[in-house]
Amino acid sequence: MHALGFAAYSGTGKTTLLEKIIALLRQQGLRVATVKHAHHDVDIDQPGKDSWRHRQAGASQVLLVCDRRMALVQEFDAPQDMDVHAMLAQLDPRMDWALVEGFKQGNLPKIELWRAPAPGKPMRPLQCWTDPDVLALATDAPDSLPQPVPVHVALLDLNQPEAIVAWMLAQGAQLQYVPPKIS
Repeated sequence: MHALGFAAYSGTGKTTLLEKIIALLRQQGLRVATVKHAHHDVDIDQPGKDSWRHRQAGASQVLLVCDRRMALVQEFDAPQDMDVHAMLAQLDPRMDWALVEGFKQGNLPKIELWRAPAPGKPMRPLQCWTDPDVLALATDAPDSLPQPVPVHVALLDLNQPEAIVAWMLAQGAQLQYVPPKIS
């Protein structure tokens, strides 16, 4: 499985870009999984349903299954700061691609997305200068960047998802996911 993170400030267009990238990869017959980091409480279960009742009764894990999908709901005893590698370990290793939205600080190869600030908003710094895992910067405003892109970082057009997918596929071995060794 290949794994690639997409990191950016909120409102930059990560989800919109990922929708396009997922569709383009699927058109090539590739299997895609995604991991999305949410900064708020999320509950996919519905009050009153049997699976919700199981959780209310104290089940730590509930696996909902039908003939078209399954969803695992896991309760933590205390709030968790989840590691991106723990999340990737939950995915089916037969996936061709795992695309990670968020986990900006995770040590995973990533594409940084950057847009020029709206009038009156502050200029945001480039993460690629401080994060060695940023392999590419996708922007729609290369002339407005707050600083030049490091030479080791590819510059991609944020409005050209086909070119971003071509870059991803060309990276091959560099994006092959290898879980970190646990010592």
